[in-house]
Amino acid sequence: MGAASRPAVLRLLGITNMDAVSGLIHGFGIALQLNNFGACLLGVLIGNIVGVLPGLGVMTAISMLLPLTFAMPPVAAILMLAGIYYGAQYGGAICSILLNLPCHPPHAVTCLDGYPLTLQGKGGTALGVTMLSSFLGASFGIVLMVFFAPYLVQIAMNFGPPEISSLMLLGLLAGSTLARGSKLKGVSMTCLGLILGTVGTDITTGQQRLTFGMHQLDDGLEIVALALGLFGIAEFLKSVNAVAPISTSATKIRLRDMWPSRSELGTAFFPAMRGTLVGSLCSLIPGTGPTIASFIAYAVEKKIAKKPEQFGHGAIQGVAAPEASTHAAVQGDFIPTMSLGIPGDAVMALLLGALIIQGITPGPQLITEHPDIFWGLIASFWIGNILLMVLNMPMIGIWVKLLAIPYRYLYPSALFFVCIGVYSIRNDMFAVGTTLAIGMFGHVLLRHGFHPAPILLGFVLGQRFEENLRRAFLLSRGDATVFLTQPISLAFLTLSVLLIGGQIYLAMRRRKPRIALPSSPSPILEE
Repeated sequence: MGAASRPAVLRLLGITNMDAVSGLIHGFGIALQLNNFGACLLGVLIGNIVGVLPGLGVMTAISMLLPLTFAMPPVAAILMLAGIYYGAQYGGAICSILLNLPCHPPHAVTCLDGYPLTLQGKGGTALGVTMLSSFLGASFGIVLMVFFAPYLVQIAMNFGPPEISSLMLLGLLAGSTLARGSKLKGVSMTCLGLILGTVGTDITTGQQRLTFGMHQLDDGLEIVALALGLFGIAEFLKSVNAVAPISTSATKIRLRDMWPSRSELGTAFFPAMRGTLVGSLCSLIPGTGPTIASFIAYAVEKKIAKKPEQFGHGAIQGVAAPEASTHAAVQGDFIPTMSLGIPGDAVMALLLGALIIQGITPGPQLITEHPDIFWGLIASFWIGNILLMVLNMPMIGIWVKLLAIPYRYLYPSALFFVCIGVYSIRNDMFAVGTTLAIGMFGHVLLRHGFHPAPILLGFVLGQRFEENLRRAFLLSRGDATVFLTQPISLAFLTLSVLLIGGQIYLAMRRRKPRIALPSSPSPILEE
């Protein structure tokens, strides 16, 4: 391609360097405004605390603070909620490395080498490597969002109702079948979310659906009530008697202990780079998220290591790679959410709901219609990650002491704020009762191995899927072949079929063959 034609192609894709630079300058101007900077600082601080404390997940924290955003400007609200999300990843690494306590799933693999380093007296070094690797992964994810999101927007401008419907279907399938645990349970939970999304008044016919005569449900279920019930009350009921007291006697870390040596930095650099690439790739696949990214990065690093036997006994690479991949995946998850309106995981689905509550529809028009939110959010990522490094280094001791808070005080306080937050939506006790009922139902689901995250995904995407599906049939006069005659729609449907086929194939491969030995009394040979 000639030099003269290259700028024209870049302009066509919407990713010219000048566009990105001017957008970032505009974004920093928005993010550094006093109210927006304060919201970002508050978000990363809360996220850090949530990451340190076991049992208080990101979903719970965002759900509890979601009603607070009703009275906030849209930019400040999104900056605060996003800060909670990526701030919790920093805090989660602290208890994983120092206490061998994976407070959150993405950091479970960090325990394998982080805690042995602590036992060797190198806990500070592990934390320092974690901070630097996390910042590297987050920065790469931000750059990826700057240049890749506008490219997706240019493609998405060609989307009509058939294409959007097929894309929503792919997102629903990916979010349900790629979630952890049973794939069939994930699909069933997504279908339940779709059903809950139909509660209320049908916008096309005006008829009541699944309201059972209760006028309080005419406008449908509140996403805040659903999120607080599934990820607040249900998680509290599950964890209230399951968390043992934690000893923090061996976790004294000085500030100078956190700076790794030159050789340790050299050992961690390339694993962090590879982990960053793994996390960035995983973030583009809906339903994977930071947990899968961290495990893949660790497996890749162990596979290519010259001395794989060191892994599990305090290898710096085993900390740098998964932490970098976690943060790259977290930042990259915003790409499909902001540019296409497709959340990559349950947290992104909740943030998508927060945008919708503010009257903003994520999708191809977001960058042009709401540049303050898009570029302000990107700029706040860098500001927030720098704030996290500044906060974590001198305050490690304080974060560790938070682990000593008795849960008999923590959980009742959290439930109180849950009830206050739900009641403030409409000043109606019916919403509080609905949240309590959803929470008890969610607890039953958790006890039986049904993770509720796909419910929220189905609830958020289901309404847009139904709307565009109806519109596609209206425009095509009921002709279903419109989904096959449009190339983009056909591509998404093909990917959906391949996704289902791949899951069936993997399930069949995992199934162990049974050997029929009817006369054998040995229990070892029995399945």
